[in-house]
Amino acid sequence: MLDLRFLRTHRDKVEAGIALKGTQVDLARFYQIEERRLSTLHESEQLKARRNAASEEIAAAKKSGADASARIDEMRTLGDQVKAMDADLRQLEEESLELAAWIPNLPHPSVPPGSDASQNQTVRTWGEAPKFDFAPKAHWDLATDLGLFAFERAPRIAGSGFLVFTGLGARLERALISFMLDFHVDRHGYTELSVPHVIRRACLFGTGQLPKLEGDMYHIGEDDRFLNPTAEVPVTNVYRDEVLEPGTLPIRNTAYCASYRREAGAAGRDTRGMVRVHQFDKVELVKIVAPETSYDEHEKLARDVADIFEALELPYRVLLLCSGDMSFAAAKCYDFEVWAPGLGTWLECSSCSNFEDFQARRMNLRWRREAGAKLEIPHTLNASGVALPRTFATLLENHQRADGSVAIPKALQPYLGGMTELRRKE
Repeated sequence: MLDLRFLRTHRDKVEAGIALKGTQVDLARFYQIEERRLSTLHESEQLKARRNAASEEIAAAKKSGADASARIDEMRTLGDQVKAMDADLRQLEEESLELAAWIPNLPHPSVPPGSDASQNQTVRTWGEAPKFDFAPKAHWDLATDLGLFAFERAPRIAGSGFLVFTGLGARLERALISFMLDFHVDRHGYTELSVPHVIRRACLFGTGQLPKLEGDMYHIGEDDRFLNPTAEVPVTNVYRDEVLEPGTLPIRNTAYCASYRREAGAAGRDTRGMVRVHQFDKVELVKIVAPETSYDEHEKLARDVADIFEALELPYRVLLLCSGDMSFAAAKCYDFEVWAPGLGTWLECSSCSNFEDFQARRMNLRWRREAGAKLEIPHTLNASGVALPRTFATLLENHQRADGSVAIPKALQPYLGGMTELRRKE
């Protein structure tokens, strides 16, 4: 959430930023409510001052033996007015905060303006698309031939959009998760966490998924909880409602957490194979840092993501998202897309975002730079480090061979007992 004081004093910037994000917000209503709230607050404070003065006069009159009945009646009237005005003020505050919750984070000045993905900018590429002397297969054909999935069985358990990994497929998924966690802990210096998969409503508000994206989530009605829609939510919210003491920052955490998305309205889009599923594994990276370091940390975070794709020998490109293609909460975002030769397209496998103080403010996360110093709002960042199963799919497609086997990248071989290839047992 943006600072209310900033919203009031920088209306032009707010309106420009919302226009760049392409978000529909009732901003006029917000400013109308804020004007009424501030006016009511001022009147309430004046009435309270008069009530306090009357109370002092009553005490003085009683002490001197004078008649204080008129002042007592006045104080009661003032008290009733204050009570009514405070009730109005609470209602205005609630409405103001509710409206402010729909105002997106504003794009960083380095973000290119644009309305959709066609206006994203490619800032870097790595690796070359493999050249085959045969027609490359899509990952679902490779997976079926190698016995990595039971595509037909998952719908019996949970419906369409879910996967059952079998044999080497299950082992490869587990190997990728372990490889990525170890890489981030041992080489990048992150601290590993294990977090819940069930999320409170307040946590989803904190990281910006609510109120906008509730329709895309699996809701547990009786408990008013949600299945985790993306691993950034539990990992970032570990510190909600806390004051981080001096010396705590920077925090760099990583965790594996399955994610669950209804993706309402997505039926028929990329539903074959592993491109768009309702449950997917993910290794998350979260940073909480001092504001002045957050954009340097953002570049380092992107480098940490890139190291995974390079270790897996997957050609990728990095896109700087335009303002209209960014998430509600992000101030700047890079997407990592990996080439999928079997599909002949690029697949997004990671997003790397800087939220500045937007999430921390919504989570009531604060920080003290030194002992006794005033409280500040830190910056939060996150990235998929990285998401599966699209990474799984592109690994199969990029490392496939003419005989239907799939070579295992050297970095991953220790996690598969030294195996160098996936090949179906005869």
